[in-house]
Amino acid sequence: MTRPQPDAQATAARLREAGHGAVVDPMLTVEPLPEALLPAGAFDAVTLTSVNGARLLGARPELPALAGLPLYAVGRRTAAAAPAAFTEVHVAGGDGAALGVLLRERLPAGARLLYIAGEERAVDIGAVLADAGISTELFVIYRTVPAEALAPATVEAVRAGRIDAAFHFSPRTAATLAGRAEAAGLATHFRHVEHLCFSANVAKPLAAMGWPTRIAREPTEDGLFDLIGR
Repeated sequence: MTRPQPDAQATAARLREAGHGAVVDPMLTVEPLPEALLPAGAFDAVTLTSVNGARLLGARPELPALAGLPLYAVGRRTAAAAPAAFTEVHVAGGDGAALGVLLRERLPAGARLLYIAGEERAVDIGAVLADAGISTELFVIYRTVPAEALAPATVEAVRAGRIDAAFHFSPRTAATLAGRAEAAGLATHFRHVEHLCFSANVAKPLAAMGWPTRIAREPTEDGLFDLIGR
């Protein structure tokens, strides 16, 4: 389980409840950016593309000024993690492409959208919406810091052939795992692991290593669980 905490432990607990073992080794640590400044001016809507951004927004002093705006979330988990202050919440199909479609359908030309995100982003919402006449202001409230090395438990387990599959939720966690495995001289061992991925974009850095990948039918945790044993 390579996703950041606390989601890594939550997914690991779900795996154990289903009768599977789980090794937790987050490849990224989430760090809030309390010094971030909200862009000036009025907004017509807010969008969130990550659970981390949704959680951290709840602790921001800017939240009361934004709570009356409609919120557009990339998927169900992000919507569930968002502050309850947003009473009008629209949920996309789980990835950036689906969110872009939803925003283009719901927001008129000339609208000004606040995009709350981290320093590393899988999708450029501003570019997606530019030709629709929707302006996007970026508000970066956290960063993700990559792990320096694989955890000893991971090294031991993969060397012993005890890891059958790995869940991958983001391109950056996947790329970090690939880099740390190569640095540890364990890249060939991960070729015997089935890498279950949120999307084709998540699978790219793993496939580039020659590791076997499978892609979920939908970009959700349930989609990854559906791949187990197939």
